[in-house]
Order: sequence, then C-alpha cells, then structure tokens
Amino acid sequence: MQQKPFRLITIPVSHYCEKARWALTKLKLSYVEEAHMPPFYRLATNRVGGKSTPVLVTEDGVFTDSTDILQYLNKLVPENAKLYPSNPELRRQVEELEDLFDEQLGPAIRCWGYFYTINDSKLIQSKWTQGVPFFEEALFPVIYPLMRPVVRKAFNINSESATQAYEQINSIFNQVNELLADGRTYLVGDSFSAADITFAALAAPVISPPEHPIKQRPLQELPDSFASKISAFRETPAGAYVLRLYRDRNS
Repeated sequence: MQQKPFRLITIPVSHYCEKARWALTKLKLSYVEEAHMPPFYRLATNRVGGKSTPVLVTEDGVFTDSTDILQYLNKLVPENAKLYPSNPELRRQVEELEDLFDEQLGPAIRCWGYFYTINDSKLIQSKWTQGVPFFEEALFPVIYPLMRPVVRKAFNINSESATQAYEQINSIFNQVNELLADGRTYLVGDSFSAADITFAALAAPVISPPEHPIKQRPLQELPDSFASKISAFRETPAGAYVLRLYRDRNS
C-alpha cells in the first residue's frame, strides 16, 4: 500500500489532467499536484520517463496516460468505490465510452477551444499558470509568443479543423444525450464510473462548470460566438449532466 502521497504532474488547464485529478479526489487518495505550464512540464515528465501529462508517480511505478492512471487507482480501492464495474459487460461498456471520449472528444474540444482562445494571451496565462512555480509564471510573457505557433501546429488549429471539431463534439454530445434519455443517473449501470469522470472532465472546457478547480472566465468575457456555443452546450442533457457531476464532484 502506498505510504506517501502520490505525485501528479500536470498542465493545470489540461482536461486529461483533470480526469486524473478527479479520480484521485473521488477515491479519496492522497496526492500532491505538481503543476507546470508548457514547455516546462517536459522537465518534470522527462525525469520520470513520461512525455506528456498527466503523469502519476507512485511507489508501484510511473503511469503516463490518464486511462492507465484510472485503471491503476481502481486496483487500490474497495469494491464499492471502483471506477470500473466487476461485471464484464458493464466494464466493456465503460471502457468503450472512455476510449471514445479519450480518442475523439478530448482532441476535438482541445482544438475547438484553442481556436477561439489562442490569441487571448491574458486568458491563456490564467489557464496555463494556475499553481505553477513562480518563475514559470514570470516567464509566460516571453514564452507564450514562442509557444503559440507550436500549439497551433501540434493541435492543427485552424478554421477548417475547428469546424470539424465542433461537429465531432456535437456528435458525441448527441450520443450522450441518447444514453441519458431514459432518465439514468450515470452513463453505465447504477454507479459512477470512469465513463462519467472521463466525459465530464473532457467536456468541461465547453461547459465551463463554476466548480472546476481551474478558475473559469465568465462567459461574458469570452468571444461572443464561443460563449453562445458554450451556453447552448449547457442546455443539452449531456451539458446538464456535466454541470450536475461538477456540483457533486467533492461529495
């Protein structure tokens, strides 16, 4: 059994890091978050054998993928707290949804969100630097003009890709709307699972829940077209579900 707190290396704004952060919080496992902004996070992750974030450093090893992190944590908790059902069919459903959200929703939301915000250095600074070491925040005005084209290229951010990303987000939200149409409380079975964490965490940037641990910019301070679409997403069954999960996040 882990004797000291886990070490979670993050980029504060990353919705994949939020997925890992939420799982640790939900399972009441002690951890210390080590936040870094791009590109400084690479100094921390490289030292432990990771590349991107999140990275979870444990006495059992280093886990460098959000799903691997959740599956590892799942082994540490009692049956009534597990994020993956013991029933094989229910577990298959959870893992299929988690994979859909990880592989399609997460990248689409990242692309679409950055398309609207990447030129707002003040907004990006508030998102990238929450909780990071002082020297990283101090260097943001120097670093960000260099990082902006890197981010654009890495995530293929342009008007065409943003349109495609928006369509992808809508498609997956509609799938979740259909799952929730029968009045169920959670996406799979009768218990909160990795599918719920993954959708809520990865969808959070287009829902902007007030309870999110990364401080949210008021909608009226966002570009009008971006804010109006966030408002529309909030009105969907899937959006209301995300808002509900965030309200209950620490319970």
